[in-house]
Amino acid sequence: MQVELKLAKQTEAAEILALQKIAFRDMLQRYQDYDTSPANQTLEQMQQRCSQKDRKYYFIDVNDIHVGVLSVTDRKDGSLKRLSPIFVLPQFQGHGYAQEAIRQIEKIYGEQGWELDTILQEEKLAYLYEKMGYKKTGKTRVVNSRMTLVFYEK
Repeated sequence: MQVELKLAKQTEAAEILALQKIAFRDMLQRYQDYDTSPANQTLEQMQQRCSQKDRKYYFIDVNDIHVGVLSVTDRKDGSLKRLSPIFVLPQFQGHGYAQEAIRQIEKIYGEQGWELDTILQEEKLAYLYEKMGYKKTGKTRVVNSRMTLVFYEK
């Protein structure tokens, strides 16, 4: 497995958005979180996010194929770095690509001082983050009757 992180350009916002819509489509249907789901973002919103000075998007590539994306927000002011979103397309899940992408991004930005959130009901995601050393903060946020976010730090 040769996972490579490739820094995305602002001009690639449409491609990031297209991948994101595929990756989060099933969760949008399952949780009906129309206001918060990455699958419901607009191109304008993605372009704005890609242009934030403290935020970087990376393609997760395997054999030069985009299998996913991750985003890091690092204000470089001593505050926690944020890993969000991170996703692997459904057809590429279960191969350790997300784990390797997290290892690589932590080599770039440092292994400690991170925060993220995920869907409490998605046990595989919680398992992934806990396996990678992230700890629940105890904070949760109910999005709707189907979905609760749980917060992690490392």
